[in-house]
Amino acid sequence: MGAYADAYRTSLSDPEAFWSAAAREIEWFRPPTTVLDDSAPPFYRWFPDGTLNTCFNAVDRHVRAGRGDQAAIDYDSPVTDSRRTLTYAELQDQVARFAGVLRHLGVDRGDRVVIYMPMVPEAVVAMLACARLGAVHSVVFGGFAPRELAARIDHARPKVLVTASCGIEVKRIVEYLPIVDQALDLAAYRPGSVVLLQRPQSPATPRAGRDLDWHAALGEAEPVDCVPVAATDPLYILYTSGTTARPKGVVRDNGGHAVALRWSMRNVYDTHPGETMWTASDIGWVVGHSYIIYGPLLTGCTSVLYEGKPVGTPDAGAFWRVAAEHSVKTMFTAPTAFRAIRRDDPDGAHLDRYDLRKLRYLFLAGERLDPETYNWARERLRIPVIDHWWQTETGWPVAANPMGLEPHPPRPGSATVPMPGYDVQVLDDAGRPAREGQIVIKLPLPPGTLPTLWQDDDRYQASYLSAHPGYYLTGDGGYVDDDGYLFVMGRTDDVINVAGHRLSTGAIEQAVAGHPAVAECAVIGVTDELKGQVPRALVVLKAGASVDGETLADEVKALVRERIGGIAALRRVDVVAALPKTRSGKILRKTMRGLAAGRDEPVPSTIEDPGVLDALRPVLRD
Repeated sequence: MGAYADAYRTSLSDPEAFWSAAAREIEWFRPPTTVLDDSAPPFYRWFPDGTLNTCFNAVDRHVRAGRGDQAAIDYDSPVTDSRRTLTYAELQDQVARFAGVLRHLGVDRGDRVVIYMPMVPEAVVAMLACARLGAVHSVVFGGFAPRELAARIDHARPKVLVTASCGIEVKRIVEYLPIVDQALDLAAYRPGSVVLLQRPQSPATPRAGRDLDWHAALGEAEPVDCVPVAATDPLYILYTSGTTARPKGVVRDNGGHAVALRWSMRNVYDTHPGETMWTASDIGWVVGHSYIIYGPLLTGCTSVLYEGKPVGTPDAGAFWRVAAEHSVKTMFTAPTAFRAIRRDDPDGAHLDRYDLRKLRYLFLAGERLDPETYNWARERLRIPVIDHWWQTETGWPVAANPMGLEPHPPRPGSATVPMPGYDVQVLDDAGRPAREGQIVIKLPLPPGTLPTLWQDDDRYQASYLSAHPGYYLTGDGGYVDDDGYLFVMGRTDDVINVAGHRLSTGAIEQAVAGHPAVAECAVIGVTDELKGQVPRALVVLKAGASVDGETLADEVKALVRERIGGIAALRRVDVVAALPKTRSGKILRKTMRGLAAGRDEPVPSTIEDPGVLDALRPVLRD
């Protein structure tokens, strides 16, 4: 039996033994004697009698071990043309002092702090300072609209809000303080204080009696030691997208989170103390929480904090520059970033300008990785390109290629195999085992996953556990092949019914993306009087592609017929300048379906560029 098969089998047959061993990688103030509390299903608690501090494990432990001079955070900001490094010792000093700022403002163990900041080192400091105190941070993506921020403030009820004067995009500056002011006017609850980081690109006028200057407060603060907390105490709340009417706050605990992330860094990402990991995401998303901040720092790695874009800062070679200049071993981003690079530089010409010999792995997640993008990256980088799959709710990979445990031969379109602790199964709508259907995970979920939703146990059960009792419903559909490889085809609401045949839009997109001129695409189901629904494709062309729309449509339709069959015949194929996406890179298919159906869909709060959706409205309604 191989290392993976042995670990996976043990994690399911004897989870207490498996996770007890993994927990030894974490330093505990009081080591747990109970690994899993399963006395109140469907609510499970990991390491319930253990105490620890996540900040101590992510920062202080490494300084004590003599590695204080190692870089902890490498900040790289092409939008401000600046770079900065924080060593572990410097990070410890700033975190301890900002924890002192928060304590002076009345923040204690269990209190909440909302963090509304751009991708700057101070945001990392603020998160770790909360963890140091045993407070609960809730990071809201910088630039979210006032109403979205207000809803999260009312739900989390923070004692303090931490923000900056502005965020910086490629072509514009986003003023944060006016958004904060409007949010606080809308919110029923008011935090006691606002801590404001002034950025020189656009300083803000603070409100007297409410706003404290970050640098002035930090300079006067007394450092604070790490506070022991229970393993089951919450570390953070992270609100999922599109939850303005009734926020859905995913809770992450301290103990299980630390154990799971530390295990994943070694066994999934094959990334170890002293090595550099770059996760090109945002701290406002779960990927940023887990693999910009906590995973790398719990391991003692150097983490790159990037304030820029895959293209446009300044060109499609931006990612290669960062990877080369920071000696990145492990890179992690979303497929949409690589589709953008491939669109602007289809031949990969920018790669020749940089020395990428230290880059060993490219991990991709966040949306389905189409085989064309996978092959493009693999052929040009000549390193393992690893598709893996997880969710905000799980906090770390459900399925991956475990490069540090036992690398598997990759299969395009597959996230490879379930990770230890995840008993992944496929069920039909009636809850019966199926070849293809709804992807579910048998309870209990492993450490690091959500134990519940913030102040809403009933909604946790209704949203995730009620469809198939004893199982967590992922909301994704797919199948497991004969060798145990998991293929995730997309959200179950992205399945369309064509004349009684259920078709995955993900599979159709895979066929469309096979056209050599297509950089990225989206397929949605639209109403048809005869067939119920039929698929419709929207495509973005690669830079320099020269093909007329009619010819492209004919060729793409032929590809779909060839690879899927006549039942999947596309009604039409439209060439568009861009696809609407969230800031984390997910294509807004549901919104496009609504517009195509004639509904007046609201602009989602998470949208990257509202102008893209405005341009698509007449196309979709045609």
